[in-house]
Amino acid sequence: MLSQGRAEDLTGVSILVAGAGLAGLAAARDLARAGATVIVVEARPRVGGRVWTVREGFADNQYAEAGGEMIDEAHEAVKSLAEAYRLPLVRVLKSGFAFARPDSQGRVNIVKPAANRGWARMSRELQELIRLYRLAERRWDSPISAAIGRRSVAEWLNERGADDELRETAAGLRGFFLADPEELSLLALVDQYSSDSATGANRMYRIKGGNDRLPEAMAAELGDRVQLGTELMAISQRGRRVRVALRNKRLPSQIDVDYVVSALPAPLLRRVPITPALPTRQHEAIEQLEYGKGTKTLLQFPKRFWVSRLQPRAFGSAQPHGAVWDANEEQRGPSGILSLLAGGSASDQTAHIMAKQGIVGLARTLDWLGYRGEPITASTQVRWESDIWSRGGYAVFDASFDPALRPWLAQPNGRIFFAGEHTSLTWQGYMNGAVESGQRAAAELAATHRLSKE
Repeated sequence: MLSQGRAEDLTGVSILVAGAGLAGLAAARDLARAGATVIVVEARPRVGGRVWTVREGFADNQYAEAGGEMIDEAHEAVKSLAEAYRLPLVRVLKSGFAFARPDSQGRVNIVKPAANRGWARMSRELQELIRLYRLAERRWDSPISAAIGRRSVAEWLNERGADDELRETAAGLRGFFLADPEELSLLALVDQYSSDSATGANRMYRIKGGNDRLPEAMAAELGDRVQLGTELMAISQRGRRVRVALRNKRLPSQIDVDYVVSALPAPLLRRVPITPALPTRQHEAIEQLEYGKGTKTLLQFPKRFWVSRLQPRAFGSAQPHGAVWDANEEQRGPSGILSLLAGGSASDQTAHIMAKQGIVGLARTLDWLGYRGEPITASTQVRWESDIWSRGGYAVFDASFDPALRPWLAQPNGRIFFAGEHTSLTWQGYMNGAVESGQRAAAELAATHRLSKE
């Protein structure tokens, strides 16, 4: 049964899905349930892609997310999928995000959310642009969007003569967008604030037992259809068939299938020769799309020194360590884990601190949160831009990206279909966007197959 509509019989149809992250697995699940013969190839030695739960090394059987983490209350696709596999969600960070901001003397203080500060103020400052964007029905191929998108957030701040507080808020959002104000398209900021789910405003959840339980559940259902350590090398459309070149442990092979679903991140898809070539605009969209720098650091301490009834457990920040939050408040044991997400240039700043002072030096930057030299029980750090199978945290729309190209990221081409968080219009950058994109690609494939028989 396909997720979006009536059942489609794909018995006898062969499909290769490239990528066993949430997008690829969601597509493969729907297609296999419709009767198709599905093969999922994944270059990594594990499923999940940028969803990665780390368990090894942590005391008290605790764990934390090195990749995709928060599930918003509006993320119906991923919530429904978790429910289908009987994976309960647990609410986290109930007090939302505060902000860690330096004062005039450079001391970092915790500033709680307020109607006249931080994200709420940013929303008010953007209201006129939001109004125009909504007149364009939030379409990226509108001249309105083009006019907004050609400026960076930093340029907009300069035009407005923004004060330090507003600039600090914008810089703090690099932990969300994985891009600094100087590179982030103003359109990306307007798009986020024009939605019904403002940054950090809704209830947030994680999957009990770890977010990786969801991709692992889908992979278990697919069984030996999933082939790990297998890289997509080339795609060639030939009439009503598609020839796919693969490589497993340096051993090349080729197979012919009826359709292909690519759920690869754009930096990897750029390296895959496709014959005949994609349309010029689609090629430009894939070539121009950037992925944000993002370093996720997980620090486990013997006790949760940051817990207080007087303050939240999550903080946006323009500091070198990035955003900070309690990574496992729902778990038992005296120990606790902090998650630090350094996006944009903060990723480089975190790397610099690590090179000079090590993990303890990075922990010392949390003195504003109450760190007083407590021992670090365990730590894990993942720099996603250095990960060869993702080349970044997630897609970033910078000021050089032509907004009219965005729909091309998801546009089917013949017998090739495209999925991944970068193809999602509503939930780009989220796990929900990955799941929805996979389900959408599967439904598009089924519809195309049906039309080909009429």
